[in-house]
Amino acid sequence: MPFYHKLGDMPRKKHTTFYKADGTLYREELVSTQGFSSVYSNKYHYWEPCKATSIKELNSLEDVKWQNPPLQNIHFYTDKIIKNGDFLSSRIEYMQNNETAIYFGRPNSNPDYFYKNIYAHEYIFIHRGSGVLKSEYGNLRFTPWDQIIVPMGTIYQIIFDDVNADNKIMTVESDSAFTIPKHYRNEYGQLEEHAPYEERDFNFPDELDPKDEKGEFRIVMKARNRFIEYIQPHHPFDVVGWDGYLFPFSLNMKDYNPKTGRIHLPPPIHLAFITKGLVLCNFNPRYFDWHEQAIPAPYFHSNVESTEILYYVEGDFMSRSGVDVGSVTMHPMGIPHGPQPGKTELSVGKNWTDEYAVMVDTFGPLFPTTKVKECEDVDYWKSWLK
Repeated sequence: MPFYHKLGDMPRKKHTTFYKADGTLYREELVSTQGFSSVYSNKYHYWEPCKATSIKELNSLEDVKWQNPPLQNIHFYTDKIIKNGDFLSSRIEYMQNNETAIYFGRPNSNPDYFYKNIYAHEYIFIHRGSGVLKSEYGNLRFTPWDQIIVPMGTIYQIIFDDVNADNKIMTVESDSAFTIPKHYRNEYGQLEEHAPYEERDFNFPDELDPKDEKGEFRIVMKARNRFIEYIQPHHPFDVVGWDGYLFPFSLNMKDYNPKTGRIHLPPPIHLAFITKGLVLCNFNPRYFDWHEQAIPAPYFHSNVESTEILYYVEGDFMSRSGVDVGSVTMHPMGIPHGPQPGKTELSVGKNWTDEYAVMVDTFGPLFPTTKVKECEDVDYWKSWLK
């Protein structure tokens, strides 16, 4: 995160004494990335963060790897499968590779435990629902279409306001951090005027509620496909203050400012976040190209080094027929994709598109899981014949 933020109480200087009311020291914890070479935060705890009274292995994640999936364009409906559970246990894994996993979930309960992903950073898109992400860094309220970035190693919970509502989330795991593209920032890290969002659009934890509580507190840690349970003798949200550049934050998709051009501009113009293994884009309602002979529909495309994922959030999807809210199209690397028959011609002369979508392009192959079989539009690859 290229912004500095702080909450709560802390000493004036790092790595110096900071006493509690009873005369004992608060415990300082440095949370750093890339060793000591990238962004970090300093947290101050009531208790030593490494205390644990029990550690045990839990059941591993379900093996959903699809052996030799078809090498073809795929369309599937993520609203057709519902798995009961909270923000974590309701998730269904639909796509994966060695660096990335993409899940969708329909949470209908709230957790009584805490969660920590120790091998992956997370992007969480709140398609439907509202509530609060609670973490060591404080409370971060969310509303529909918020995009929440949770750094690797953060202890947190997602609590929905109404578990009986039709909540839905999309989660993207990445083994490298979600960052703001460098070309959006000046040499000081400030967002430049041409960036599609501004500092005012970001939401940070704004309420710190430190818990000086003893007991048995369950933390479920995820390490790729493994789950490990830690029992701590104190509440994990015992941080009285912190500062730094590493913390959860959010950006609402509707605050993204789309760009247009005289002729059709490629998807990188919609870039929101980037990792070492993927780019993530926001498609928002926007004016079409204004060249007098412009073709607004995208041209046909073969990406020989990326797999393209498009999650359809809302609206009228100009270049696709048969897709619906909750649809995902997956176009493998090297396989041509583009508008279906008639869509190019129908786009000529149009000046506006009313669509919202999240796009993920991985730098390499991404593979569907067996869960895709359960909700796949099996004739999608034939749709270019009609």
